[in-house]
Amino acid sequence: MKIELLKTFLEVSRTLHFRISSENLFITQSAVSARIKLLEEDLGVLLFDRSQKHLKLTPEGHRLIKHANELIFMWQKAKQDVAIAEGNNMQLVIGSMMSIWDIVLQDWLLKIHRNIEDCSLFTSTSNPLDLRKSLLNRVIDIAFLFEPNHIEDIISEKVTTVPLHLVSTEVEDTSKTYDLDNFVMVDYGESVNSNYIRDYHEAPAAKHYMSQPTIALNFILDGGGSAYLPRQLTFEHVRSGKLFLVENAPVYSREIYASYLAKSQKIDIIEQALNLFPYVDI
Repeated sequence: MKIELLKTFLEVSRTLHFRISSENLFITQSAVSARIKLLEEDLGVLLFDRSQKHLKLTPEGHRLIKHANELIFMWQKAKQDVAIAEGNNMQLVIGSMMSIWDIVLQDWLLKIHRNIEDCSLFTSTSNPLDLRKSLLNRVIDIAFLFEPNHIEDIISEKVTTVPLHLVSTEVEDTSKTYDLDNFVMVDYGESVNSNYIRDYHEAPAAKHYMSQPTIALNFILDGGGSAYLPRQLTFEHVRSGKLFLVENAPVYSREIYASYLAKSQKIDIIEQALNLFPYVDI
């Protein structure tokens, strides 16, 4: 099965429009239709319902999305691994939840690039369940999660603790803990969520819910509001007066763990990379 067919399928599943997909892929609309038809013939199922005015994914199409993403990821990983082998480089595949990338991993990647020679980086984003599965199947080398793994073959190391402070775009809100307008609830996992519910049981429900700290940060900077955000993301904005710390609000924290296989063939480079984290507690 050609990877181009899967990429085309994912684009059509995203836009639900052949013409828009053809423009995004820089191919003709007839080529998009032909690729989808060929993929359907290979699989023996219909991936899109064309009987209505608007294109819709079939149940089989919905199921294919996850597999298509995994196959494309594996193909890209294989191409990079084969290409770097000639130069004796070592591929380090790193998987993480999106929110953890936002908080601490961007700068860490630069440290690896600058300090470990012959290391080729390959990154991916996924949910905790798929990250653990990919780790056990040796698809990724290191997984970053909010919770440690309790699996015999996996080592989990705490690499940092991230403080979460309540910030607001309105200076008059900084003395009020329970009466904030336009509060954005950011998902940091069950432990933080349960503490928030306990501490703010008298507060009105959050107006917005977002999974990534940077999305919430940019949202309140542009539209106003408040949110619990990592200190690393808000420091410069607080210093410049664009954000204000809410006085007397509870401060939460999230521990971040790096998990990897105890018997990984890349154990040396994994340990070198993890040693580049500059801190344990922030």
